[in-house]
Amino acid sequence: MNMVIASSIAAIGMAVLVIFIRIKAAKKPVTVKKIILPPIFMSTGALMFLFPKFRVTPMEILEALSVGMLFSILLIKTSTFEIRDDEIYLKRSKAFIFILIGLLIIRIIIKSILSSQIDYGQLSGMFWILAYGMIVPWRVAMYVNYKKLYNQLNGSTNTKMI
Repeated sequence: MNMVIASSIAAIGMAVLVIFIRIKAAKKPVTVKKIILPPIFMSTGALMFLFPKFRVTPMEILEALSVGMLFSILLIKTSTFEIRDDEIYLKRSKAFIFILIGLLIIRIIIKSILSSQIDYGQLSGMFWILAYGMIVPWRVAMYVNYKKLYNQLNGSTNTKMI
C-alpha cells in the first residue's frame, strides 16, 4: 500500500508539472518536435517489461489500452490550435486542467482499488500502458490538426514538416 501512496503522490506531482508546462507552452509557437517527442521519450518506459515483475497478460494490455484511448478523447477535445502572428499556437483551455485533474483522480481511485487485487509490478505495467495508450492517440491527433493549420498557413498540402 505504501507504493500505491508513493506513486499517487508522484502522479500528482507530474500532473502539476504538466499543467505548468502546458501553460508555458501556450506562450510559444508549436513545432512538430514538441508534438512528437513526448511519446518517443515516454516509450523508454517499455523497458520495464524486460523484467518479469512488470509483465502483464494480453487481456490486461487490452484493458489498459482501451481505457487509455478512451481517456485520450478528452485530451484531444481540449487541445486545439490557433494561428497568431503567422505562427501556430496551442490554445489555452481551462477545461484541459480540470480534465487532467479529473483523470488523475480517476487513476488514483482505480489504482487504489486494483492494488489489493493485482501485483504492484503488473499494476505499474498496466498504468504505463494506459498512459501510453492515452498519449499516442492524443499526439497523433495534435499532429494531424497542426499539419492542417500548417498547410493552411503556408498554402500547401505537401509541405514536408519533419
